[in-house]
Amino acid sequence: MLVHEGPSRSIRIDLRLGCTLAAVAGGVNATGFLAVGAYAANMTGNLSAMATGLVQGGRMAVLCGLGLVAAFIAGAVVATLRLRAGCRRGVACMHARIIMLEGMALVALGLVAPCLPRGPGAGVLGYGLGFLMGMQNATVTHISGARVRTTHMTGMLTDLGLELAQWMENRLAPSPDVAARLRLHGAIIAAFVLGGAAGALGYGSWGVRSLTGLGAALIVLALPSVVRGRKGA
Repeated sequence: MLVHEGPSRSIRIDLRLGCTLAAVAGGVNATGFLAVGAYAANMTGNLSAMATGLVQGGRMAVLCGLGLVAAFIAGAVVATLRLRAGCRRGVACMHARIIMLEGMALVALGLVAPCLPRGPGAGVLGYGLGFLMGMQNATVTHISGARVRTTHMTGMLTDLGLELAQWMENRLAPSPDVAARLRLHGAIIAAFVLGGAAGALGYGSWGVRSLTGLGAALIVLALPSVVRGRKGA
């Protein structure tokens, strides 16, 4: 699911990839919010917090939101540049390599987070998580042809509404493609919610160290494709 691109991708492959990474993103988002009081994946909320801070004179809210948005964009830029450079050089399984890198960074953040200085704003942990969520979203968008988003659900909820409208118009003879997309969007949204609940439970038991488990899940997901790509190189 981290190898196939373009026409070779099926709804089933997108479903597996989307649900897995959405669950991890939900866990990261919940953990980040509980740890630093800011969302690492929800840039709409951060932009709204910036706007509110501008009106109410909350300088820290503005700076925090700006930092999170900048970190998310930076992660997307880095992932895209890495993907394009890898494609130009003919490096196999670049998407899997980036997801594996994200997993390793999450493990590292989970281990060092208790030692990081606690200052105003989201801090190193919050901005680091925002950067990694930007990386993940860019990678998934690229490999799925923009059919799948895993770090924020606004677009997926909109897609779900669009597909529901199509299904309602043709419910007597529903299109198999519409039904498949309904399952895809609904499953990804559910995975994000369940991942968030698991992240909150993990944070309650282990604190920010629970990020190591989320990172390990990404490494396990990406490692087979990375190994396969190296053997085929």
